[in-house]
Amino acid sequence: MKAKFALAAAMSIALVGQLGATQALAQAKTQLTVYSAIEADDLKKYKDRFEKANPDIDIQWVRDSTGVVTAKLLAEKNNPQADVVWGLAATSLLLLKGEGMLEAYAPKGLEKLNAKFRDKSNPPAWVGMDAWVAAVCFNTVEGKKHNLPIPTSWQDLTKPVYKGHVVMPNPNSSGTGFLDVSSWLQIFGEQKGWAYMDGLHENIAKYTHSGSAPCREAARGEYPIGISFAFRAARSKAEGAPIEIIIPSEGIGWDMEAAAIMKGTKKLDAAKRLIDWAVSEDANRMYNEGYAVVAIDGIAKPVEHFPAGIVNAMIDNDFEFAAKNRTKILAEWQKRYDGKTEKK
Repeated sequence: MKAKFALAAAMSIALVGQLGATQALAQAKTQLTVYSAIEADDLKKYKDRFEKANPDIDIQWVRDSTGVVTAKLLAEKNNPQADVVWGLAATSLLLLKGEGMLEAYAPKGLEKLNAKFRDKSNPPAWVGMDAWVAAVCFNTVEGKKHNLPIPTSWQDLTKPVYKGHVVMPNPNSSGTGFLDVSSWLQIFGEQKGWAYMDGLHENIAKYTHSGSAPCREAARGEYPIGISFAFRAARSKAEGAPIEIIIPSEGIGWDMEAAAIMKGTKKLDAAKRLIDWAVSEDANRMYNEGYAVVAIDGIAKPVEHFPAGIVNAMIDNDFEFAAKNRTKILAEWQKRYDGKTEKK
C-alpha cells in the first residue's frame, strides 16, 4: 500500500513538474501581436511555419479585411497595439509610412528581393511578400442559365445583359476593391475611370466587404460574376467550382502584400526576426503555394488554375498615386456608390 502511495505521489510530482515546465515555456515565449489581411484560411499555415523556425515566438493574429485593418492602425496611431504588420497592401503601408508609424528596418536577405518589392527608402519602412492581382470569376453554369456571354474586358461588364449579375468589393473595406478602383482610374484616366464605374454600378447587385467574397459567391452560384482576385479564383476552381477565371483585356490592377514593424513596439528584436523570416526563401516558397508572383525572382512556380499571361496583364501600377489619393478616391466612391453595399 505504501509503495502504491509513493508511486502515485511521484507521478503527481512529475505531472506538476511537467505542467510547470509547460507554463514556464509558454511564459518564456515572446508574444507578437500581428495585424494582417492574409486570407483567413492561411493564418494557421503562416503561424505554424514561422513558429517552427522561431519556437520562442508566439504570433497572436488580429485579422480583418485590408480597409478595416488600415483604419484600425490609423485609429491607434497615438497608442499602437500592433507589433508587426504581416500581409497588408503596400498602398496601406505607404500611407502608414507617411504618418510616421513604421520602424525602418533592412532585414537579412533584403538584397534578394526584386526592387519592386521593397520600400524605396534606405533602410526600407516595409518589404513586399507577393502580388495579388484582379480577376473576374464567371460561373459557367449560372451564366448559361441566364444566357450571359463570357465577358473578356472590363468594358464588357457595363453591358445591359449583365444587369444585377455582378458583385464586387467595396474599396473602403477591401484592398481588392481599392486596387480595382485605383487601377481603373489609371487604365482609363480619372474622368473616364469614374464614367466607367458609373456604368458598372448600373449592373452591380451588391458591394461586399471582403475581396474574396465575390468569387466565393460566384463559385457557389449565388451570382454569375464576381470581381475578385486571382488567388481566390484559382483556389475556388481547384475546389471544383464551375468557374472561368477571366483576365480583362485592358489589363489588371494589382497590389503587394507587404510586412512592416510598427514604431514603438516593445518587442523589437522579435519583430525583426519575423520580418527577417517574412522575406526569406522559405517564406517566399510558402507564398507561392497560393500566389503566382512573389518577391524573390526565380522562386515562383506555376500555380494551378492561374491563367496564362497574368504577369504580362499587370498594369504599371503607380502605388504612390494610389496611396496619396486614397482618402479622396474612397470619399468619391462612397458618395457615388455606397448605397448598394451589403449590410454588415
